[in-house]
Amino acid sequence: QVQLVESGGGLVQAGGSLRLSCAASGRIFSINAMGWYRQAPGKQRELVATITGGGSTNYGDSVKGRFTISRENAKNTMYLQMNGLKPENTTDYYCSVAARTTDWDLPHNFWGQGTQVTVSS
Repeated sequence: QVQLVESGGGLVQAGGSLRLSCAASGRIFSINAMGWYRQAPGKQRELVATITGGGSTNYGDSVKGRFTISRENAKNTMYLQMNGLKPENTTDYYCSVAARTTDWDLPHNFWGQGTQVTVSS
């Protein structure tokens, strides 16, 4: 299967920046779309940003202009550069990939364990 490991979370003051990373490993034939999501306690999971295999990006309305998603296909790694962080951005961030484990398999969604981001006011 595919394992995802997020890193880069932590504590930052409002207005600061963090860079999250998501490294995929395991039985990977190909990775299609990759994305970041976040979920605050008691709330639904929210789209932060996605990026296709071709590099097309999509952002949630609340992060447009502040967050940038990117990927390094050779490393099976995805990044989320978060600038201008706000206290309301405090929550756990999860990465997800749509990956094929063999050349005859359909893409399946895999999820990381999450990394915590805390923005102090």
